[in-house]
Amino acid sequence: MAASSSSSGGLSLQLYQWLDERFKLDTVIEYMKGKVVPVHSHSLFYYFGGISLFLFIVQVLTGILLLMYYRPGADSAFESVRFIISNVSFGWLIRSLHSWSANLMVFAVFIHMFSVYFTSAYRKPRELTWLSGMALLGLTMAFGFSGYLLPWNELAFFATRVGTGVAGVMPGLGEQVLIIMRGGEEVTGATIGRFFALHVAILPGITVLVLSAHLLFLQRQGMSEPLDWANKPESDKRYQKFFPNFLLRDLLVWLIVLNILAVLAVLFPDGIGAVHWPLGAKADPFAPPPAVIRPEWYFMFTFQALKMLPAHVWLIEGELFGIGVFTIGGLIWALVPYLNRKSAKGQPSKLFTAFGVFVLTFVIVMTALGYILE
Repeated sequence: MAASSSSSGGLSLQLYQWLDERFKLDTVIEYMKGKVVPVHSHSLFYYFGGISLFLFIVQVLTGILLLMYYRPGADSAFESVRFIISNVSFGWLIRSLHSWSANLMVFAVFIHMFSVYFTSAYRKPRELTWLSGMALLGLTMAFGFSGYLLPWNELAFFATRVGTGVAGVMPGLGEQVLIIMRGGEEVTGATIGRFFALHVAILPGITVLVLSAHLLFLQRQGMSEPLDWANKPESDKRYQKFFPNFLLRDLLVWLIVLNILAVLAVLFPDGIGAVHWPLGAKADPFAPPPAVIRPEWYFMFTFQALKMLPAHVWLIEGELFGIGVFTIGGLIWALVPYLNRKSAKGQPSKLFTAFGVFVLTFVIVMTALGYILE
């Protein structure tokens, strides 16, 4: 037994030396050992970036497995998903893991974004880290929107028709954008092909590039320290080593999230409450729309806000006015590292904190109203 163990250890050492000779692993490990992570009252939020990354990896792996059986097209999409659920061994589990990890990833990304915002972790010199993070948020939402239609069931069909119809409201290019998104004037099999290509090829490729840049920025700049540390003496500041201390804790969090994901996928394969994805009936463009058409929960706040607007606000169409307000608000949110001058000097800003509280409250209230008033 001891001889076997020593032989195994010798092979591992030889493999490491072989890789180190070619890729300079010692240099990378020494660099990681020199990195530190601040330890303070809200250090917990540091882990949500890693959770988002882990859930994205789960999305990729389960998506690849689903691709082996999924067939895009108006005549094959619904049947292939039904085949995956009912005939493929553990197909229902893979679909459930894919759906649950998608929803949990969006939730983790939202928490990560708001925690970065309220701790002013976007301040100089991390402007590009924030902007790349905002791009990843947009890509995450695009993943959710493009994947919603792929089962080609009744609810997904009508929700996608409503969602893409919003693009047609835009002045000037609205009609052209609508046709590009749908592949025609209506949601058809061509729309599935476009959404499928977007979901499995275009978005993943862009995401890998942006994510790589985001992680590179993060590794070079390290974790942001709290604002109140600017006036603290060095003796009062606490740090932990990134490798192995923080990295091992991060991996432990990944393991906990994996267990939560597995429990949810097994016990609630079709989701639960506001987060559900039953296959239901196949989409029929000639059938009347269902009584309740609603988007995924992470789009509900925009859907509900646009629905509550009057037909016209002053001389502007209500829906167009709402889209304009959301666009301006999104730009302010994305450019906050350049607009919040106080945070750049290490000082808290009451104005931008109030703006963040308003946005968070608006999202929660509108989402709740969307389900209460349906």
